[in-house]
Amino acid sequence: MNPANKTNKTNYRWVVVTLLFFATTINYLDRQVIGLLKPTLEKQFAWTEEDYGYIVMAFQAAYAIGLLAFGGFIDKLGTRIGYTLSLVVWSLAAMLHAIVKSTFGFGLVRAALGLGESGNFPAAIKVVAEWFPKKERALATGLFNCGANIGAVAAPIMVPWILGVYGWQMAFIITGALGFVWLVFWWIFYEVPGRHKKINEAEYKHIHSDIGEAEVENETQQKVKWARLFSIRQTWVFVVGKFFTDPIWYFFLFWLPSYFSSTFHLDLSKPSLPLALVYTATTIGSIGGGQLSSWLIRKGMPVFRARKMTMLICALCVVPIFAARYATNIWEAVALISLAAAAHQAWSANIFTTTSDMFPKIAVSSVVGIGGMAGSVGGIIFPSFIGWILATYKQAGNITAGYNIIFTACACAYLFAWLIMHLLAPRMKIVKL
Repeated sequence: MNPANKTNKTNYRWVVVTLLFFATTINYLDRQVIGLLKPTLEKQFAWTEEDYGYIVMAFQAAYAIGLLAFGGFIDKLGTRIGYTLSLVVWSLAAMLHAIVKSTFGFGLVRAALGLGESGNFPAAIKVVAEWFPKKERALATGLFNCGANIGAVAAPIMVPWILGVYGWQMAFIITGALGFVWLVFWWIFYEVPGRHKKINEAEYKHIHSDIGEAEVENETQQKVKWARLFSIRQTWVFVVGKFFTDPIWYFFLFWLPSYFSSTFHLDLSKPSLPLALVYTATTIGSIGGGQLSSWLIRKGMPVFRARKMTMLICALCVVPIFAARYATNIWEAVALISLAAAAHQAWSANIFTTTSDMFPKIAVSSVVGIGGMAGSVGGIIFPSFIGWILATYKQAGNITAGYNIIFTACACAYLFAWLIMHLLAPRMKIVKL
């Protein structure tokens, strides 16, 4: 730590959040590319809706497996090395999409992308736990989680332009290469607080103000047995919340472009304002959700109650999406979907933060990995359902009716998840390992 200027607190933790923000932006940019290229690739490789569903499932299956592996790996070897490995794998996989010659090949590279990208959130949530007190964690999580939204906003603008000028292969190469640029900054600017030269004693004490004394951040800390976490009820709170709600976000990422194209004849070969507006709204939701629970805590509400109250509000905000079936023009649909997508990101900022609220830092990445795996399992099941529904109604000449069924499922998912989470842990007590 920097011994100088001990009384005036440094604010280096916000530089760390900036690093997480750009990593998450690149993460979501890379995974979003295929959804925007879907119409082009369908013609190139003669894909059916089921083929695309299987490709998405390959990503989700590998993502689920990777979350378990990376969660424990990051807890053991630390965020600096763990994040680096994750980013190298996913960036290479993203670029390899450009040389694929078959539908099966796309399944393989999507699986590799899922494996690499699975390290992002276990690492990022652990970094937030290392660098922020509980009263600031939801806001910090909401800020870096905006990267998911910015990546999703940038993709509908950036990818069609690259497609038109250079072709679909370069869309994968250019977006994949961005990760290696970020990696340079990561190694220059990041280290855990106890070993970082850019923070002073005042900021170090602020970071650890929840626990009264600073935890020792070194490799001699006691390791938590990974299997032990499955026997803890609070782990299952996070698992349930992710299982029922993550698939909805994957639907927003992978099928919204196709929905707007098939229902409202949106031209995906050009920059897309409707998609950009939807994902811009999620930025507001991500920051607003984190800020809301932090504001409730500052007003005196207990931490767990503030998180749970905020997530209930988010769940209620998703319900109106069922009315998308009655939308008579694209902008009505954009408004309803934007509200639901923003609510998801607000939900996400808070549900991720519950892990660092309930578990010690040394177990955070493992718990995030377990819950993230559950979300990916849901993400495997839901795309299969989506592909079957859309293929059935497409054959019948009414694909819009298929999307109506899917929007109804989206409307119910968050309230159902919140209720189960509340029943599992009404008070969400702190876990002592």
